[in-house]
Amino acid sequence: MPTTDNVLVKAAVRPPRELRNSTGHLLARLGWSLKARKLEAFEQAGESAYAHGVLCVLDESPRETQATIADALGFDRSWLVGLLDDLEAEGLIERKRDPADRRRHLVSLLPGGKDKLARLRGISKRVEEDFLAPLGPEERKTLHELLGRLAAHHDPRYGPNGS
Repeated sequence: MPTTDNVLVKAAVRPPRELRNSTGHLLARLGWSLKARKLEAFEQAGESAYAHGVLCVLDESPRETQATIADALGFDRSWLVGLLDDLEAEGLIERKRDPADRRRHLVSLLPGGKDKLARLRGISKRVEEDFLAPLGPEERKTLHELLGRLAAHHDPRYGPNGS
């Protein structure tokens, strides 16, 4: 019997046609499914998908403020502090007071963080490869381009000139 998100699915029990024909419903359902799979894969590896996001931000922008990281990832700023505490305790990041504004902390990626990021990228890539397995390379490229266009339309940060 097929499974989805670790739930047995009976072949005869289908969502209503209206939902199967709704692009929005399909996008939402697939998004939830992919997120659940990624979270599970990271958890099984003893890792954090949320840490993956933070390390990605720091890999692209070597010194960021805590507020910028939270805003880039859509994380609650106070919740992010606890995550940064954990990453700092693991020797993956470093926080220092901003000399220009002592109220802010600048966060930077340490070599151990780069190594961890490489492992986390591997987990993420394996999940995505498995999830997108029914699509060929050109279909994946087209899907990505279409989703990118939608994302840019609804959130300018995803556009070519996004901040």
